[in-house]
Amino acid sequence: MRRLLLALALVSSSAAGAAAADLDGTWLRDDGNARVRIAPCGDKICATNLWIGDTSKGEAAGDKLIMTLARQPDGTFSGNAYDPKRDWNYSMTITATAGALTTRGCILGRLICRDVNWKAVE
Repeated sequence: MRRLLLALALVSSSAAGAAAADLDGTWLRDDGNARVRIAPCGDKICATNLWIGDTSKGEAAGDKLIMTLARQPDGTFSGNAYDPKRDWNYSMTITATAGALTTRGCILGRLICRDVNWKAVE
């Protein structure tokens, strides 16, 4: 999941609530190796691993990213994510379209980034 989402700046809880409504759901990673649930958790948004196929990189069911995101003028959501298991922070941008998400997570001042595609699980 650490490859899914990444973080840097805090935004208001009302923006987080709006983002949670737009991103809420269960999502399957494009490689078929992870299923996550995105839902509100307090004044933040949480992406929780429901299932991980390959646990060799330390990911496990129940792992969680805690995100603070705000909708941007271009329709994307951006903000930060925190991985409490690894104590890592990431910058994050999520592009949501009908039935699909693309997440872009970055570290080291956005020097290293990774995009991951997700599709909605029905």
